[in-house]
Amino acid sequence: MRPSPHHARRARGLLGALLTSLVSLAALLTTAPVAQADTTICETFGTTTIQGRYVVQNNRWGTSATQCITATDSGFRVTQADGSVPTNGAPKSYPSIYNGCHYTNCSPGTNLPAQLSTISTAPSSISFNYVNNAVYDAAYDIWLDPTPRTDGVNRTEIMIWFNKVGPVQPIGSPVGNANVGGRDWQVWSGNNGSNDVLSFVAPSAITGWNFDVMDFVRQAVSRGLAQNSWYLTSVQAGFEPWQNGTGLAVTSFSSTVNKGTSGGPGTPGGPTACTVAYGTSAWQGGFTADVTITNTGTSPVSGWKLAFTLPSGQQITSAWNANLSGSSGAVTASNVSHNGELSIGGRATFGFQGTSSGTFTKPSAFTLNGTACAAV
Repeated sequence: MRPSPHHARRARGLLGALLTSLVSLAALLTTAPVAQADTTICETFGTTTIQGRYVVQNNRWGTSATQCITATDSGFRVTQADGSVPTNGAPKSYPSIYNGCHYTNCSPGTNLPAQLSTISTAPSSISFNYVNNAVYDAAYDIWLDPTPRTDGVNRTEIMIWFNKVGPVQPIGSPVGNANVGGRDWQVWSGNNGSNDVLSFVAPSAITGWNFDVMDFVRQAVSRGLAQNSWYLTSVQAGFEPWQNGTGLAVTSFSSTVNKGTSGGPGTPGGPTACTVAYGTSAWQGGFTADVTITNTGTSPVSGWKLAFTLPSGQQITSAWNANLSGSSGAVTASNVSHNGELSIGGRATFGFQGTSSGTFTKPSAFTLNGTACAAV
């Protein structure tokens, strides 16, 4: 039977619609992002990369029992952690995420190792998920070495213990307390037979924090455990479990290393090339700060960045005579067009207003283009 013109037109219309749908589907399949499934790692030292810039590692070295982790698009979680080891010895493992180099495996695009004298700030953020049916610490590791090595064990390890559950303690013994990054820490120092270890233990669990890695590096320098000529080789965040550990997770992680133009992190109390006067007016719930930078060095400064860490509970709401990067935690103030030149003995001033909670305190340290400044 021969189709009528009406039926033919209808058939051609349906065919055209079908072809259009197929073309649209093909374009969608070509251009739409492909969802990435979480990656599970059970190999002893297995690794994978997330966000194209960080390495997630299983790093099971203290036990033969099974450990599996699952890398997500923002961190990782421990999905199986069998067995246990004595709590008076080394942990089972250190599943972690890192920026930098670890036993020749460097994260994509990293600018580490970097000499401490070239780093102005190293802002980082971390958030954790904890469990109670395990013995572990949640630790952020900062590795320093006299050489830009990308393999093996570095000379000095700085550990920040965000949390600990069970009868475990850092390497060495307590050597006092310190306020770093606006938080109070119990400080431990010792040697594990391979490297020096400087640990900062939080008095209570911290689930997340934005901070400047260089605040802790300055502590190592001031205590003689590193020098400005040394190198930052990697920063890592994860867990050291002794018993169990399933469910522990790093839910987010970021790390950036900003290079300065001169100087280095400096030694608190040692020679400096700048001073900072930090005048404040505080009231219930708020404050203002007026900051004066003085160049006490032997050469002019063209373009400046002043880095500091606001104490916990403070947040900047507005500023003048400076551009600010960050409004809480690690903050960097940089010059505007009219105050970027600091002659020898020259000054620049800026200020800001903010909110605050709890007891008001001032930042504990400042760096100008990477050089430690004396607070006056």
